[in-house]
Amino acid sequence: MNVRRLIPTTAVAGAVVLGLTALSACSTSDAADGGNGDKLKVTASFYPMQFLAEKIGGEHVAVTSLTKPGVEPHDLELTPRQIGSISESDYVLYLKGIQPAVDDAIKQSGVKNTVDAATLTTLENHGAEVSGHDHGHEEEAHEDEHGHEGEEEAHEEHSEGDGHNHGEEGGADPHIWLDPVKYAEVAKGVGKSLEKADPDHAADYKKNTEALVGELNKLNTAYETGLKNTATKTFITTHSAFGYLAERYGLTQQGIAGIDPEAEPTPARIQELHTIAEKEKATTVFFETLASDRTAKTLAKDTGLKTDVLDPLEGITKKSQGADYIEVMESNLAALQKALGAK
Repeated sequence: MNVRRLIPTTAVAGAVVLGLTALSACSTSDAADGGNGDKLKVTASFYPMQFLAEKIGGEHVAVTSLTKPGVEPHDLELTPRQIGSISESDYVLYLKGIQPAVDDAIKQSGVKNTVDAATLTTLENHGAEVSGHDHGHEEEAHEDEHGHEGEEEAHEEHSEGDGHNHGEEGGADPHIWLDPVKYAEVAKGVGKSLEKADPDHAADYKKNTEALVGELNKLNTAYETGLKNTATKTFITTHSAFGYLAERYGLTQQGIAGIDPEAEPTPARIQELHTIAEKEKATTVFFETLASDRTAKTLAKDTGLKTDVLDPLEGITKKSQGADYIEVMESNLAALQKALGAK
C-alpha cells in the first residue's frame, strides 16, 4: 500500500498551537478582540479550501485554516485547541481523504454545516502514470456529462465511499483542485452551501461564486490554449498530484514514486524513467515547494534532465510562485509550457 504518513487524531501533543496568525488576513482584526461580530465562523482544512471560503465568503466570513502555511497538509497533527475550534465553527469546509486527523475530528465535532468538497465533483482513480490520451474517450464522455463549466448536480452520483483511500493503490485521487474545471464545480457547491448556511448574505455569496467561477474558467482557457501545441506531452514529477490536470489537458504525468512526495523510488522505477524520458523527449523533473527536492535532483542528474517547480498548491508560503491559487496556477502553466516545449 502506497500511503502517506497517516496521523491518528490522538497525536495532538507536541503540535504547535494554532495562533491568530493562521487566520486569514480578512478576519484577523475581528479575531483580535476574541469575537467575529456577526461574521460566519468558517474552519477550512487546508489552503485550497481556505481559498474558496475566503473568495466566496468575502466580508461575511472569518476563516481559520487548520493547516499553517508551510506545513505539509497530509502530516497535520491537531492540537486540542484546534479540535475545540472545529466544534465552535458555524461552517466547516474540508476534503475528505487528504487529512485523516481532520476527517475524524470533524466527524466528532457535531457541526451542522459541514461540507466535504469531494462530494461536490466526481473523483477518479489515478496511479503514478496518468495519460490524457489513454483516457480520451472517458474524458469526452465526462465533459459531455458535466460540461466544461461543471453542472451543479454533477456531485449527485458520488457515493459516500468514493475517493477516501488517499495513497492506496486503486483509491480515488483527491487532488481535484489542480483541475480548474473540477475546482469550479466545487466552488459552485460551496457557494450554494454558504447561501443555505447564511441566507441573509446569499446574494453576495452567489455574486462572489460567479466571479470566482469566471476566474477559474479563464484559467482553464489559458491552460487549454497554452498546452495545445507542445513538443512533448510527458512530464515527470516527484509528487503524482497532477492526474486531473494531465487528464484535462491531454498530458501524461510520470510520477517518480507514486503520490507520496517523500517516498524513495525503486532502482527499477529510476531505470524505467530513464527510458521514458528518452522515448518521450521529456526535459524536466518537477519537484514541489513543501517537500524535499533531493529525489528530483538525483534523477535529473542521472538522466541529464533539468529540474523545476510544479506546485501542488497544498499551501502558500514565501517560496510559492505567486500570492494565491490563481497566481500559482499561472506559474505552473508557465513551467509546464517551458518543460513541454509549447509552440
